[in-house]
Amino acid sequence: MKSLIKKSTWILPLAVLLFSCGNKEKKQTETLAENTPVETSKTKTLDIEKPQLTFGFIKLTDMAPLAIAKEKGFFEDEGLFVSVEAQSNWKNVLDRVIDGQLDGSHMLAGQPIAAGAGFGRQAELVTPFSMDLNGNGITVSNDVWSKMKPNVPKGEDGKPVHPIKADALKPVIESYKNSGKAFKMGMVFPVSTHNYEIRYWLAAAGIHPGMYTAENVQGQIDAEVLLSVTPPPQMPATLESGTIYGYCVGEPWNQQAVFKGIGVPVTTNYDIWKNNPEKVFVMTKKFVEKYPNTAVAVTKALIRAGKWLDEPGNRAEAVKILSMSQYVGADEAVLANSMTGTFEFEKGDKREMPDFNVFYKYNATYPFYSDGIWFLTQMRRWGQIPEAKPADWYSETIKNIYRPDIWTKAAKLLVEEGNIPASDIPETDGYKPATTDFIDGNAYDAKDPISYINSFKIGNKDEAVQ
Repeated sequence: MKSLIKKSTWILPLAVLLFSCGNKEKKQTETLAENTPVETSKTKTLDIEKPQLTFGFIKLTDMAPLAIAKEKGFFEDEGLFVSVEAQSNWKNVLDRVIDGQLDGSHMLAGQPIAAGAGFGRQAELVTPFSMDLNGNGITVSNDVWSKMKPNVPKGEDGKPVHPIKADALKPVIESYKNSGKAFKMGMVFPVSTHNYEIRYWLAAAGIHPGMYTAENVQGQIDAEVLLSVTPPPQMPATLESGTIYGYCVGEPWNQQAVFKGIGVPVTTNYDIWKNNPEKVFVMTKKFVEKYPNTAVAVTKALIRAGKWLDEPGNRAEAVKILSMSQYVGADEAVLANSMTGTFEFEKGDKREMPDFNVFYKYNATYPFYSDGIWFLTQMRRWGQIPEAKPADWYSETIKNIYRPDIWTKAAKLLVEEGNIPASDIPETDGYKPATTDFIDGNAYDAKDPISYINSFKIGNKDEAVQ
């Protein structure tokens, strides 16, 4: 009897407690439901073959579409549960995607292209999504800038006239040479846009950046400037230590040099090649064939993220997200310098650059064959592709890597859902029109790659190969 009384003394309060908690939880749920805005997106979830995914990135501003797709719920809208993990360097990114440790990654545009063209580690990689346009700069140390500056024309306001060509650097390099000192600069990877951009900038001024051969993979044969690899986040520290005298890198690591007072950006890649492609999102060919709906769903989420990033008023929030330690982890002030439509050269010389970072405008997310072929021409120009190739080889090679068909499937679904307008799907055969939007005014026609390669004074020359 005492036992029953004891039991009843705790059963009744417990029942009351459970009942009250249940009521409280119900009220909280009702209140939450009343205050939660209705999701307006009409996303149609595909039959996802692999919902759990892990993607990689390097700590750069242009990884933004991945961060936004995750933080704004675009991946979840597609039935995808994505982990986004920072990687130590570009080689690690490439190896982990090829080996299947990552399902996909933010990657240098040249990486999947080189893997398919036979330079470096070979693999069948594809990109259905271009992550951004522009976003890079070339920075020199304060000492080098003090020697360059007298060679740079000034405007009426007394400030340097941009774009600044490498002609202003040439006498500085010659003075180093005369004193028996090699002029050293950094770039992020042998097949990075940064390597080709800094080479293009130097060569346009008649400065030889060095050639690659099968035996010399450092790319320093006949070089007047010795280019070497440094991971992006380490660029400012490497410059400050005097190991290199300048570098080409993506943001926020040019603005970081200004912020720290250790260097001066002298040009951006917008001036080297206006609205040039930069990073891409890459998966293996095996992945997209095994999980085709997943590949389309990922592309849908990334397209939406690009669109969100280029909508007026969203950049301040994007900067806050990117400043988080699990993403870029740089100071908001440093990230905002370029992400909010400005770019600071010398300290205090902040200029309007609304298109420094482009994530959606100008069909930025579409993987154009012509963008990929440009990288192939530069690989051949500098000897990374050691032998001449027929013109058809360029188009055939890129069509195995760049996959606008996946992008188009994703985009058409987004149009059906009302997430993007139909006018945002380009009417194209995959090739942009020929352009002269380069710092040297040279004309690039992707449908005539041999003539383009032969148009440069410095670099390989090819006869037409049948």
